[in-house]
Amino acid sequence: MSPDLCGSGLLLGLPDDIFSVITSSLSARDVCSLGLSCRDLHAVVGSDKVWLSQCDKLGLIPSSALIQWRKGVCSYMALCRFLVNVHPLIGIWVHQNPELGNVLYVMPGFCSLVGCRIIPQEVGPLGLEDGPILWTPVFEIICNYEGTPAFFLHGRERGVNYVYPGLLRSVDRSCNVLLLEVEPRHQRNGGKLAYSKSFAHEVDKELSRRLSRLDSGISKSQRIVGQKGTGLPFSRLGFGDRRRLLDLVTGQVRQVSPETANMLLFPRLRNDEVDLERDIAVLYERRLLLLQMYKHGGGNRDFKAGSELPLNPTELGTSEVCKSLDCPSGYHASQAGDGDQTHCTKGKTLSGFLKNGLKQILGKSSSTNGNRDFQKKIASSGESKHLQLHEFLRSGDTIGLSLRATTMKLSSYRAWPNMHDSRFALYKLPLRAPKASHEYAGLWGGTFGWPPGRPSEDKPGKALFFIMISYEESEGQQLLIATKILEGTSYVLHPNGSAMFIVNTAQPSTDTFPWDTDEDSNHIDVKQSFVGEGIANGYGFRYPGSKPGSLFVIQNGLLVFIWRESRAVLTLQRLNLADLLRKGEMVPSLSPISNFAYLTKTYSNVYSGFSNSSNALSSPRYDASLAYIASAFF
Repeated sequence: MSPDLCGSGLLLGLPDDIFSVITSSLSARDVCSLGLSCRDLHAVVGSDKVWLSQCDKLGLIPSSALIQWRKGVCSYMALCRFLVNVHPLIGIWVHQNPELGNVLYVMPGFCSLVGCRIIPQEVGPLGLEDGPILWTPVFEIICNYEGTPAFFLHGRERGVNYVYPGLLRSVDRSCNVLLLEVEPRHQRNGGKLAYSKSFAHEVDKELSRRLSRLDSGISKSQRIVGQKGTGLPFSRLGFGDRRRLLDLVTGQVRQVSPETANMLLFPRLRNDEVDLERDIAVLYERRLLLLQMYKHGGGNRDFKAGSELPLNPTELGTSEVCKSLDCPSGYHASQAGDGDQTHCTKGKTLSGFLKNGLKQILGKSSSTNGNRDFQKKIASSGESKHLQLHEFLRSGDTIGLSLRATTMKLSSYRAWPNMHDSRFALYKLPLRAPKASHEYAGLWGGTFGWPPGRPSEDKPGKALFFIMISYEESEGQQLLIATKILEGTSYVLHPNGSAMFIVNTAQPSTDTFPWDTDEDSNHIDVKQSFVGEGIANGYGFRYPGSKPGSLFVIQNGLLVFIWRESRAVLTLQRLNLADLLRKGEMVPSLSPISNFAYLTKTYSNVYSGFSNSSNALSSPRYDASLAYIASAFF
């Protein structure tokens, strides 16, 4: 359609800067629609200035970082496609185990998203400013040149750091569960994957087609990143089969992580522009190296020459997987309560196993019709409970790792989600931004004692706590709830998801703050105080009791909860996790699957064997209680 007919002549006559300002008020969907209204607008809408405004409007990374990221992609449109796709992943994800804390923060890296686990630890005399926070990488999602994502799981096995490539599957806009899975895939074009458009995760299929038309300078094979699944969900397999498949796939697709890839995952927090540019240069080379590994492979494959091997390094041939698992065509998946105790029995089905067991109980009388019907009923109910492994593997030509962000209906208690014990999953915390009526909502960190973080002779360091503050209405009253999500003690004292304290924001406290000055002899000004209850030993570990106390709001932004009887003090300050991680210290990971979601119940710090930092947990009581854990895992 010509500009005169569609009325776009005025827009086309505007300078580029003015046009980009106008389109910045539009959504990405509207910009795509505008580009499809006529041929001339199609070319203008595809400009870098227009899509730079769209990237900037997302607010995920600063404008200066966008300019640095642009060096690694073909266009700002490609960068916007990546950012829109991964935007829902940014935030705090948790799992119930281990009880000391399994807190994962997903944040921007460099042309990437990085999932970082916060290690339970102590802080020094000056609190969080005294030393770097400890963390370990869990996964990365790297943006390639065309704006499509490449997923890497991180892990460490026998002292060697590995990366485990896979695909980023669908990302729901309102996702609350992050699943690590194995998925069957189909080969096309001589073994190469047929990919799906990544931008369709944010907008619909129609908008994805519009973006493809706008981005006509990129070939179709470059714009696509995966394909639709086969319809047999990984979650339908028994827990033992899921664990064994993840073990097998990670063991075969893994690639040794080069030393240069373990130096930086994101720019450090710096004030010197020269040092920042040096970090960007290192990260740029690291990204190119990982993308080359993702494309060409070079992993630890043990299959014989001439066997079924896909060209994509993230995949394994399903026929060879069946052979390696020793699963014949008549195999039925057996599932035990623990993944390490699951058996794959050759030539025997679950129904046969149950029949043999019933014969031993019922004797030869099982030949009667009644007993036959009873056995069939038992066997059929057992077989239908879980998907059979060989059926899952037959649904595709290859299998590979995948990361899927989905939306599930979850129940919660005081903002802490109720989690499945047997899913390799992370759950997103509903962290709310502060607002007028909920001014203290968000993430806080702190320690016990006053002044904050000051050590004593018997305790050289203070345990670091991460607290999520949320609000809840109860019987017409607004409650402020401080939920523990991480604890830095040597052995857990309070379960994950427990409320460290609950206060009634409508009921001021009559208690007085015990101190007039802080550690620097500055006068303390108490802005507000509320009546509440703090956690206490009373009904056991999982169901603790509570005792009265008061929450004090100090003028310098601190929150201080004091238990009335014991005079114990919990001091909190707001946290910026991204900044803490940028100046933090990286420690090695666990094995890949446990590193993603640690499903084994433990009440101790499973990362203690790696902690060599001065601010790590290192008290004498730590060595005695955790020596067996360190030897077991490391």
